[in-house]
Amino acid sequence: MAKLILASSSPRRKELLQQLGLTFDILSPDIDESALEHENVDHYVRRLAETKAQTVLASQPDAVVLAADTSVVLEQQILGKPESKQHAFEIWSLLSAQVHEVLTGVCVATATHRESIVVRTQVAFQKLSLDDMERYWATGEPLGKAGAYAIQGIAAQYIPRIEGSYSNVVGLPLHETVQLLKAVKVLN
Repeated sequence: MAKLILASSSPRRKELLQQLGLTFDILSPDIDESALEHENVDHYVRRLAETKAQTVLASQPDAVVLAADTSVVLEQQILGKPESKQHAFEIWSLLSAQVHEVLTGVCVATATHRESIVVRTQVAFQKLSLDDMERYWATGEPLGKAGAYAIQGIAAQYIPRIEGSYSNVVGLPLHETVQLLKAVKVLN
């Protein structure tokens, strides 16, 4: 079997992929993650996952490369990672008492085959008070997280329900990832 490479520096993706019992290396590509003008979110996350996979595959042509990109979206607006406390509070003000979507584009590529998919999960947030926001910010958890929260961490207390894949919200939809790995014959 060809060497499997995870094209990501995300510790959450690493942990999720380890849950599958797979052996893999990690190579994190440096790509431009800017959205294109008028690009819809589905296209954006799929394009980034495919670009990450192709970038790593260019230097590792005998490997199987798995790449993903996750975005938190409210009304077709991507809510990125917080750049400051004020930015995090702005994001949480938008998410408060709303249902938003988490989209992950996943790509598995080899020199001769490429499969990709976009997985969507709906996440409901409770109404957040200013005290909730202050306490959550003080934990440090929101830093570096799309949508300024981690469902697998402290933020779980603010999420009464989700519809769809939990692992997708963490950063890698495991069921769909396994299906892509089977499609390129990495798994039986």
